[in-house]
Amino acid sequence: MQSEAAAKSTRTRSAGATRERILEATSRLFYTQGIRATSADKIIEEVGITKVTFYRHFRSKSDLVVAYLGELGEKEREWLQSVHDPSDPAASLGAIAEGIGASSCNPGFRGCAFINAAAEYSDPADPVREIIGTHRQWMLEKFADIASDAGVKDPLTAARQFMMLRDGAMVNGYLAESADLAQSLKSAFTSVLSAATGK
Repeated sequence: MQSEAAAKSTRTRSAGATRERILEATSRLFYTQGIRATSADKIIEEVGITKVTFYRHFRSKSDLVVAYLGELGEKEREWLQSVHDPSDPAASLGAIAEGIGASSCNPGFRGCAFINAAAEYSDPADPVREIIGTHRQWMLEKFADIASDAGVKDPLTAARQFMMLRDGAMVNGYLAESADLAQSLKSAFTSVLSAATGK
């Protein structure tokens, strides 16, 4: 007979697996169809669960959106950390450009999920906008780190320019066929870096 502790562990694993299935379906549907256009009922149907089960994991759609963006943000931060080489800022920027270029070539690419979500949530006090702001602030600081690695005197200004280029590349990758997107972004990053360092 299964012990109470073992039964609890099994239930916990099962609940965790259900939550992951919900987030997996949510990520796909929110990104391809839009957040506002995707109802909780659509996600419930896609996952094949009851409303009671869904709301046990996410009390509101806002909670679900925050969890969706939180998971995406964590993956993007891990990736940016992995390509950041403090000893070679140009290579760091080049790797970011290559990554964005490669993503834009994937079928179903719709640009930056955070920019898309911001377009759907106008209230700056909304928890969705707060998580977007937190993630983008982290990205800005990462770009500032790269600028500092290069010896830029005003790394925050350079970081804002890098962010503008990154955002523009993500939108361009969605709206236009950009076979040379990675190279164009890399060149733009290099121009900003050269201007900021005087090299």
